[in-house]
Amino acid sequence: MKKVYKDSVLSEQVVSAVLPNGLKILIAEKKDFKTNFAIFGTKYGSIDTAFSVNDGETIAVPEGIAHYLEHKLFESEDGDAFARFSETGASANAFTSFDRTCYLFSCADRFEENLDILLDFVQSPYFTPKTVQKEQGIIGQEIRMYDDSPEWCVLFNMLEAMYEQHPVRIDIAGTVESISHITAELLYDCYNAFYNPANMFVCIAGNVDAEKTIARIEKAIKPVPPVKLTRAAFSEKNSVKEQYVEKKMEIAKPIFNFGFKEECVGERTPKECICSGLMLDILAGDTSPLYEKLTEAGLINDEFHSEYFQGNDYAAAIFQGESSDPKAVSEAICTEIERLKKEGISDNLFESARRSLYGMAIKSYNNVESIAMNLVDCAMLDVGPFDDIDIMRSITKADVEKRLELLNPECSVLSVILPKR
Repeated sequence: MKKVYKDSVLSEQVVSAVLPNGLKILIAEKKDFKTNFAIFGTKYGSIDTAFSVNDGETIAVPEGIAHYLEHKLFESEDGDAFARFSETGASANAFTSFDRTCYLFSCADRFEENLDILLDFVQSPYFTPKTVQKEQGIIGQEIRMYDDSPEWCVLFNMLEAMYEQHPVRIDIAGTVESISHITAELLYDCYNAFYNPANMFVCIAGNVDAEKTIARIEKAIKPVPPVKLTRAAFSEKNSVKEQYVEKKMEIAKPIFNFGFKEECVGERTPKECICSGLMLDILAGDTSPLYEKLTEAGLINDEFHSEYFQGNDYAAAIFQGESSDPKAVSEAICTEIERLKKEGISDNLFESARRSLYGMAIKSYNNVESIAMNLVDCAMLDVGPFDDIDIMRSITKADVEKRLELLNPECSVLSVILPKR
């Protein structure tokens, strides 16, 4: 099943297809570009710690196994995928987040050859007790490195205070203890459950022929039986566990994450996500009255920013940065939220922020990596590639003010890392 999405204003088009086995393919043809970017991914991330297959018993797996599996897939009996990509001149990488794992490459030429490598190694798992044990030491070092990162610690300290049950509170790589329980058998169980074509996607942007590329992908996908995958549900309160957490580390200046937890129900719609991002820009973006006030008071610097963080049964508006007085910053944010709730958002500020967001979205179509990553979001959320652009064109001030009402100071957490004295 194929479909062509077009946006006449942008003069852009995306060809999509869903293969009989359920694999989603999204391709943005950029005929005047020299670089190609391809992603082969799965809807499988660190929060998927319990699941069942074909209505069987629920399987609970060690935290960090999705990230572990990502590392192991690059290996095979004949070597590793990085070596194969280096021979073609491509730049390859992979990442695991809370809800997805993606394998990717970029190249200026030999695209079809590189695509074949990508499709091949992701479909060729090779796990043995010996290689799995070897990886435990490597990933254990990575976990310890993140444990020493103030920016990483301040985020997960906040998430641990915000969530009691949901696995989003756990480091994506797991812990040294949790990964010690990972076995080759468990890796195969997770691979067979989550790396089924019906749970996967291929997203490509660049100077490629969509029709020929779809045919090439379909030919390369190995036949596997369909899988009925059921993710375990997690009971999570809407309240937070703690409102303030702190830790001391070797840093020069305090850093903080200040987050507002939202109701733990399903995933937010694309419109809700865009409205939330726009709301945060209006509230605390670098052209907002609050940003100017905090900067003039010396309470923040250009490290200050905000983001909307959401997924399956979790969502939070988060403010991050450096400050000599994080509590004063959090109090100023709460004060500004209450002011905007009472007085409303000014027409000028709303329109300025909306146009800025719309402009950045249009600009992203000048970069193949940005396009491919946007297509991944479309595959994950099962939405059209230009839906976000349409939403930005039609969004209203009332839509944004509705999202502002969800910021409840009673469901907020301030996480701080202080310098050791």
